[in-house]
Amino acid sequence: MSDPVRSALCEAVDGAILMGHMQELARWVKLSGTPDELQSLRYFQARLDEYGYRTKLIMHDAYISLPGKARVDVDNHTLTSITHSFSRSSPANGVTGRLVYVGDGDEADFTGRDLRGAIVLTEGIASPGQAARASRAGAVGQVQISPHEHLHEMCVSPVWGSPSGETQSELPTTVVCTVSNADGGALRERLARGEQPKVTLHAEVDTGWRPTPILEAEIDGPDMDGPFILYSGHHDTWHYGVMDNGAANATMLEVARVAAREKAKWRRGLRLCFWSGHSHGRYSGSTWYADRNWDELERRCAVHVNVDSTGGVGAVVLKNAAAAPELVGLAGDAIGEQAGSDYAGKRMSRSSDQSFWGIGIPAMFGALSEQPAAPVKMRNALGWWWHTPHDLLDKIDEQHLVRDTRVYVHTLWRLLTDKVLPLDFAAHAGTLLEELDALRSSLGERYSVDGLTEAATMLRDKAAAGGHSDAALMRASRSLAPVYYTSGDRFAHDPALPLPAWPVLDPLRRLAKMAPGTDSARFQAVSATRSRNRLAHALREATEALG
Repeated sequence: MSDPVRSALCEAVDGAILMGHMQELARWVKLSGTPDELQSLRYFQARLDEYGYRTKLIMHDAYISLPGKARVDVDNHTLTSITHSFSRSSPANGVTGRLVYVGDGDEADFTGRDLRGAIVLTEGIASPGQAARASRAGAVGQVQISPHEHLHEMCVSPVWGSPSGETQSELPTTVVCTVSNADGGALRERLARGEQPKVTLHAEVDTGWRPTPILEAEIDGPDMDGPFILYSGHHDTWHYGVMDNGAANATMLEVARVAAREKAKWRRGLRLCFWSGHSHGRYSGSTWYADRNWDELERRCAVHVNVDSTGGVGAVVLKNAAAAPELVGLAGDAIGEQAGSDYAGKRMSRSSDQSFWGIGIPAMFGALSEQPAAPVKMRNALGWWWHTPHDLLDKIDEQHLVRDTRVYVHTLWRLLTDKVLPLDFAAHAGTLLEELDALRSSLGERYSVDGLTEAATMLRDKAAAGGHSDAALMRASRSLAPVYYTSGDRFAHDPALPLPAWPVLDPLRRLAKMAPGTDSARFQAVSATRSRNRLAHALREATEALG
């Protein structure tokens, strides 16, 4: 049913105001922890003060890595290159090693190969997974082959947030440089011909602890200690970063402006957070915030809505925006009504400052609108200019920016004003039941998941019955989100590497691939039983929460 107030607020989104914010954002290179980043953030604070929000600028120390100069020398020729956040700096005379091609740099590409002291030549945009595998293999360097002529800035640390005493050793130990597709392809062809070019990598990377800012802005709901919606996006950028993440910051401001006009109708509070350390600290700002405010977030935060890279030129695909299963219905409603698009939905990836899953906070979005499929193999569909110096004002389409902002207004308005939070845990349980059906087929008679199926069915039926309060839904999410998205420790953060849905089921998945009756299978069954117990406990707690 259409809500006339919501419709009016969506119509109130003003393209001229949005583009005015974009003009301001286009002035600043916002590297994490730099004066220009802080200066730009003060502009946002001033606007939010005007809109009636209670604002606070928080400074905290974070482990930040800012790439500097880079050079790849091949024999007597120098290739154009960049280095990356959390690459190791090279010694003064560079790092030299034998060049070894490892394809896409997947686990299988490293298995059984002696790469100690080597420089690995790897396809694709630099990633933390490749850096972790190269480091474990004892390589001294990496040359990444870009999928095209553009060189994309990246953070290669697999450590989520600032390193801890336990995770510091997981930082990359390689010197990482990226070259163009043409230059990298020429190196690949030389190796295929049996040549062994002399390759030396030079990289300057400024890595260390430095003060970084978070801007927090809030309007309370009717109960000052009641539930609130967290609405967040990163503020730091690569280069000028006008789309990523300037446009998203403009979207945040405009949503805040129009939603505040009807704050008397809110049932829940709204808290905006602008993060630093996303690009150069592997989500250090949101991770610090989650750790520092764990208890309050666990008690009060109902949903996390993230926003990234809105309004891009050519960004006409919205059907793939990510959402937790219990929020897919809300996402489809907002995208359908405001963008006229169907919605397929997808599972949220381990990205986009999703530092709150361990606490048990369901989340949605991140990147909203994407480019159509292209022949170039990118890490995402945000445009060829993503993470390059070309991310400038000419990459913003005002109409797309208005459209995307309206989707967020619609989404936030429902989260703020629906009589009951629009969390559909029947859909969540249905997704789990599909996963358990597949697992039952692969395990056969060897290991039973019938108890989990019964528990998930009970949760689905209880959730579908309705009549739940916000408090009950939030208690259910505290049990379900951690087992759906994390390895299970609610007070730590998994590495910035891909995880499947329900990582808790991984021991059962591994068991299904083992030969029955072997010692290995028996050992694995011990792990499987413990994991089955963990998921069964979470399902029981969620079902009891729903009464």
